[in-house]
Amino acid sequence: MEETTTSKTVEIIEALRNWAMTTGLKIVAAILILLITFRIVTVISRRIEKKLEKSGKFDKTLIRTLSYAGRIVLKIVIATCLVGWLGVDTTGIAALIASLGVGVGLAVNGALSNFAGGILLLVTRPFKVGDYIVAQGAEGIVEDIRIISTKIVTLDNKVVHLPNGALSSGNITNYSEKEVRRVDLDFSVAGNDPELVRSLILGVCEADEKVLKEPSTFVRVTDYGAGNGVRVTMRAWCKTEQYWDTYFDLLNGVRKAFEENKIVIPFNQLDVHIKNN
Repeated sequence: MEETTTSKTVEIIEALRNWAMTTGLKIVAAILILLITFRIVTVISRRIEKKLEKSGKFDKTLIRTLSYAGRIVLKIVIATCLVGWLGVDTTGIAALIASLGVGVGLAVNGALSNFAGGILLLVTRPFKVGDYIVAQGAEGIVEDIRIISTKIVTLDNKVVHLPNGALSSGNITNYSEKEVRRVDLDFSVAGNDPELVRSLILGVCEADEKVLKEPSTFVRVTDYGAGNGVRVTMRAWCKTEQYWDTYFDLLNGVRKAFEENKIVIPFNQLDVHIKNN
């Protein structure tokens, strides 16, 4: 009886040793190959991505998205090949993945919607990396466009991730797409000659080199406010990247011109009457 038990133990140990020398070594080798190849794919793809971005010949958005998608596809292919090399029937795995795909698809319906939205954004191209946009109640500079979400950075350096599903189906305002933008300012004056006010504003615009000659600057009286004087509207054009500098410089320049020419700016006043009993 003891000899039978000993012989069975020896057989088990021998089987484990044979398994370790054959299949076990293949599993260890497959894991090492998996880790090494994954690392190589990541390093090479990122180097190619940086070189393409530095060349300036290709769009950053497209480069980053294709690089990310390429890494995922290559890693899936490598993992599938290694599973087949280990002797596992990949057709069975494919059937299992397909059967689970329906359930997973229902569970990640929102993610699939965002994925489809990401593809739509890449095709329609309403914005690109570096553009300043307003969408889904947030605004900022587009830093990255991913398959599932878009990353923007606000002016106060907050990071906002917008889901591509809602982003692709909602309104998007792109402030950077056009080369020029219009600066709109309204000024209220009281008891002064509107033509004098108009000439002063035009003079400030002409003196500012950032204001474009074409399209021409518009300055007109647009309203006679009740108790708030006359409203004069100015519309000047400038390059998009100089918008905010032009906006504040014109605002400050008009204020100085008004002060030098004693142009009165009306302010709301409140009269308080005190009754004594």
